[in-house]
Amino acid sequence: MTAALALALLLAVLIGLSLGTLGSGGSIITMPVLVYVAGIPAHDAVGMSLVIVGTTAAAGSVLHARRDGIEARVAAIFAMTGAAGAFAGARATHLVGGDTLMAIFAGLMLLAGWRMLAQGAAASSRRECSMPECTGIGLAVGVLTGFLGVGGGFLIVPALVLAAGLDMKRAVPTSLAIIACNAAGGFVGQLRYAAIDWAMTVAFLAFALAGMAGGSFVARRVTAGGLKRTFAWAVLALGAAILGHQVLSRLGPA
Repeated sequence: MTAALALALLLAVLIGLSLGTLGSGGSIITMPVLVYVAGIPAHDAVGMSLVIVGTTAAAGSVLHARRDGIEARVAAIFAMTGAAGAFAGARATHLVGGDTLMAIFAGLMLLAGWRMLAQGAAASSRRECSMPECTGIGLAVGVLTGFLGVGGGFLIVPALVLAAGLDMKRAVPTSLAIIACNAAGGFVGQLRYAAIDWAMTVAFLAFALAGMAGGSFVARRVTAGGLKRTFAWAVLALGAAILGHQVLSRLGPA
């Protein structure tokens, strides 16, 4: 096993840890790790990321739902529209180059990190999930899922709290169930274009699931506030690094 592969698998644990603790953030790590650490081409990494994040999220949803419950109606609305959007978004991935794909991804990471910090700890009041509003949000997040290979939890969790009025304890398992459905829709759309390295995917998934189990354990004992801020700053730093790499590669010799 090479040092790069060993590092990639260790970082996979952080993906599961993030999903298990916060219900989001796993795919933001997955794509850069697959591309820059494991050396997977960006377009192929999208499909692999969807398998890893989707399966890990599905396992996490079951673990959390047993303890905190899941908002079935909200999950159904987001999942149905998100899976359809993810299938459509996956059809567009091959239309852009790998460098462009990663530059878009870096921009999304910066936006995600900023949203995590800006959201803070504001409390939400209980409200019903408006069908038009939640349908539109679910569809938009689904398109991003299929196009970039992201679960979209960093958008879904705030949407569940702000648009559907869920508290964080119910938002996490609900988000994970939605991520799993979105990833499945995106993966089906990617099958025609992506070449999946199944050995790498299964190994990565095993480590991510270990992290998910750890994240579920941690979530029972600590508040998510400090972890969320730490993760947000890490996302910002990684997004800036990827964007800087893309800019330098374009300025470098041909």
